[in-house]
Parts: sequence; C-alpha cells; structure tokens
Amino acid sequence: MRNLKRILLGVFVLLLVLAILAFVLENQQSVSLLFLGWAGPELPVSLVVVLALLAGMFIGPILGLFLGRSSRAARKRLV
Repeated sequence: MRNLKRILLGVFVLLLVLAILAFVLENQQSVSLLFLGWAGPELPVSLVVVLALLAGMFIGPILGLFLGRSSRAARKRLV
C-alpha cells in the first residue's frame, strides 16, 4: 500500500511538472504591464503569471493570520 501511494504521488508530481513546463513553453510572448502610470519591464507572460502566483501564495496566508487573529479577538469580546 505504501508503494502504491509513492507511485501515485510520483505520477502526480510528474504530471504537474509537465503541465508547468508546457505552460511556460507556450507563453513566451513578452508583455509590459502598466499599473497606475508605472510601466514594468517586458517579461514573458509565463514569468508574470508565476510571479503573481508566488506573491499570492505569500500574501494570502499572512492576511489569513491577521484576519484570523482579529476574528478570534472579536469572538472573545462577545463571550
């Protein structure tokens, strides 16, 4: 059973890596983003998307911690 789980995990990781590789190879067009008058450098679309994903993965849990603390404090005040 343990070997089956390892094989399935390996297959899943391999498929994930192949999907990411296909995404990066298919999105090599350069784009320049414009935000509030600030123009960024021209970067491949795949890099922009991956950077946005990483920023969200970093900021999301931090916001969750702050919101979780404030809601816990509010619940303590109600009790």
